[in-house]
Amino acid sequence: MDVSWIPGDNDLIVTVVAGLVVLGGAAAALIGRTRQAPPRPAPPTSPSAAPEEPAVEPEDDATAAVATAEAPERVEDRFARLRRRVSGGLGASLLSIFRRGALTQDDWDELEETLLLADVGAAATDALLADLRARLRADPDAEPRELLRAALLDVVDPSLDRMLAFGEPGRGETDAVIVVGVNGVGKTTTVGKLARVLVAEGRTVVLGAADTFRAAAADQLETWGARVGVPVVRAHADGADPASVAFEAADRARDDSVDVLLVDTAGRLQNKQGLMDELGKIVRVVSKVSPPREVLLVLDATTGQNGLTQARVFGQVAPLTGIVLTKLDGTAKGGIVLAVQRELGVPVKFVGLGEGADDLAPFDPHGFVDSLLGD
Repeated sequence: MDVSWIPGDNDLIVTVVAGLVVLGGAAAALIGRTRQAPPRPAPPTSPSAAPEEPAVEPEDDATAAVATAEAPERVEDRFARLRRRVSGGLGASLLSIFRRGALTQDDWDELEETLLLADVGAAATDALLADLRARLRADPDAEPRELLRAALLDVVDPSLDRMLAFGEPGRGETDAVIVVGVNGVGKTTTVGKLARVLVAEGRTVVLGAADTFRAAAADQLETWGARVGVPVVRAHADGADPASVAFEAADRARDDSVDVLLVDTAGRLQNKQGLMDELGKIVRVVSKVSPPREVLLVLDATTGQNGLTQARVFGQVAPLTGIVLTKLDGTAKGGIVLAVQRELGVPVKFVGLGEGADDLAPFDPHGFVDSLLGD
């Protein structure tokens, strides 16, 4: 039998090695194909599987603003919470003099000086001292604190109407409010805080950014409006006519049957007649849509008697119906409250007693006097 095809030992080794090389290459190729293979698709869901939820459409700006609007603090709680911020320095000084017993002429002179330094003003000081003398003569044994409290209340005059002259909310008519004042008193901030007060009372509001001379005023007002979901009408270009912005805001408020229109005006210096004329124009154009129910003058309580000068000049341009005193906390002396009402016959309706968004409160005459006296 022919056995020449059977390999020898050496040939057998070579054959085995070659076979191993071939098998190794094949295995490597298989592994490579496995790594590069795409992932298998997920198995189809069964008919019983829950359907996907539909995509949520993004909210528009107005809807988003309303959804994120803050809830302002109840108006009734504000002054009570902030009473401790009213400086008691004036009342403490007066009480210390009264506790000396029978008052000498030097004591009366010191009383007068104390009142004048507290920004009470000359006319209000004379009236308060005359009232105190009469009370002491009528009842020499009375408690000094009670006599002083009664005299201060007479000057503050709780009988003045401090309510905003608004109708019932939701009746379909717009009550217009124009807010005036000089530069730096916090007018735009006051308008924003007042919007929060009105929203807390359940009223709808439109803000008119008629301060077109200060570029940041409209942006600032929009920020305040967005926090409580209140729309703002502003100029379409910098330096636009303030009266046209006020008219557009009044027109929108009427068309939307909004309860209150708040118009912010530029910080007008009282000695610039042109700017004061512009304020008068704003009042006139708003009146064509809705005669202003309120013209509120914002005064910085720390300016003292300068505020009275401002108030008199603004009163010549627009019929002032109320005063908003800002910055009454801190360095304010409190006496300006007594002076401004006596000089103008216009009631203080709101006071700013802090930096917080809800630190604007309706003025409470009894609470104010008690705070001065440290009660």
